[in-house]
Amino acid sequence: MRTDKLTLGFAYLRLSNEEAQGGESSSITNQRMIVQNYCKQNGITLVREFVDDGYSGGNFDRPAFQEMMRQLSQGKANTVITKDLSRLGRDMRESSYYAEQFFPEHDIHYIAIGDNFDTERENIMAPFLFAMNEVYLRDGSRKVKDVLRSKRQNGQYCACPPYGYRKDREDKHRLAPDEQTAPVVQRIFEQAARGDSSRKIALDLNADGVIPPLKYRVLYRDDFSQEGAARASDVWNYTTVKRILKNPVYLGHTLLGKSKKVSVKSKKKVPVPRDDWAVTENTHPPLVTKQLYERAQQNLGRGSRDYRAYDQVRKSIFSGVAVCAKCGYSLCSCGTVYKGEREKYWYLSCTHQRQDIAEPCTGVRVRYADLLEVVRQELNSLLALTDKQVNKLVKEALRQAGATENPKVLRQRREKIEARIATIDKIVTKLYTDNAAGDLDDARLRRMVADLEKESVGLQATLDSLAVSRSAVEIESSYDNFFALARAYTQIQELDRETLLTFVERIEVGPKEYPDGIVKATHRNQPYRQSIRIFYKFIGEVAGEPVRELPQAVENESNDTPA
Repeated sequence: MRTDKLTLGFAYLRLSNEEAQGGESSSITNQRMIVQNYCKQNGITLVREFVDDGYSGGNFDRPAFQEMMRQLSQGKANTVITKDLSRLGRDMRESSYYAEQFFPEHDIHYIAIGDNFDTERENIMAPFLFAMNEVYLRDGSRKVKDVLRSKRQNGQYCACPPYGYRKDREDKHRLAPDEQTAPVVQRIFEQAARGDSSRKIALDLNADGVIPPLKYRVLYRDDFSQEGAARASDVWNYTTVKRILKNPVYLGHTLLGKSKKVSVKSKKKVPVPRDDWAVTENTHPPLVTKQLYERAQQNLGRGSRDYRAYDQVRKSIFSGVAVCAKCGYSLCSCGTVYKGEREKYWYLSCTHQRQDIAEPCTGVRVRYADLLEVVRQELNSLLALTDKQVNKLVKEALRQAGATENPKVLRQRREKIEARIATIDKIVTKLYTDNAAGDLDDARLRRMVADLEKESVGLQATLDSLAVSRSAVEIESSYDNFFALARAYTQIQELDRETLLTFVERIEVGPKEYPDGIVKATHRNQPYRQSIRIFYKFIGEVAGEPVRELPQAVENESNDTPA
């Protein structure tokens, strides 16, 4: 709870992978100690700490930082403390925005101990400190690249082992065949060499119950978050097979550096020219012979289409954002060339509607250019809202949510229910102990446990409903956060991925709806209606009609080619 009487602080701790590899002394443990000592000396009640261990300061897309911002918006603290400004971030523009604009505007006291930065005082040296942190970011990035380049030149494998390999038990920078998956890779190449298509190979692997690469990693090799593990498919698809067939790592060569980040601040990667790839031959045992590899490549090229002229369109900005409203799977970039036309028609299509997967979705499809324009117009409408219009929007959100309960009352109710559930668990344990000791007969045990479990289930259901309920304060804070971002933007002339990810959490695209009596499009420009629901950061879906009129539609079921 926010209060003027108490200084309630959040500690934010961060250490990047680059810093850890470089042996930086400022560890998470040291940061924690410095912040805790400062809070004790200055009468700050440290409510919680947020740790991003292994995250770069070049951007603010970090899970712990985002969670901290969410809880700040709920009024759970009024102070943020970091060891120094570099722990907040090393991007000069964004770090300065949070430290000198966002925190003060939202009545959040920010302190960077080592740099003597305090939002309640004048910070004359702040611009120089932000600039030096960015210089450090760029220099650190360069040093890491130099180290990786040196390792690659020496034949060391500096990435996650590809399917079919594992890390050598005696040298973690070397690859060794994986006894479980290496035979699968060899099978794929042998089938391709015989002339089997990638799609047929995928179908055969699914029929034989072979676990696909990502699912195999989730089950047997790597630690994944629940969200990451949930995305792992249980079936093979032809694109996975193609990636394996095109990878020269199976010849025993180390090939890295095929892509690079556009900048030290961005996660976006771009292809690197083939001449600049880091290729070192004969660094690990091959899984296939050169002859087998070349035969597979010859057959792999049969019937393929050259889409290189359309690369700019095929790289959808909606990747990971646009999903099918019917099944929840992502939409991928697809294309069709119409007879007698030179221009390619691009659209987004459900990835779960292919026939080479189990229980395929009937799928949805939307023209790429149409979706781009719909989202751009919707964003511009929000950016153009006046303060009066924003207030009206907030009131409507409050009305729809029925958000009337005070957040303090909600918290007290949750705490009371949680305490009772914990008490029930202890009682049940005691009952079983008494039963084992002969102090309680079986019939009475079953009756008492059944009553307690029934009560616990009811309490848990109530708790779940409270967890999703939003107070008026929470809703108002969410809208404040969204439109604080919006004020930094003017009208969007051309929507790019960075802007999309700044404002949009998810887009759900529904099936097409044609006029009465029309089952599907009879020509390219057949008018139709389609649901496009846009869920924004912080505020979710804005009230309105999600169904749009989209005048240009294409139905070409037989020629879908996922990019």
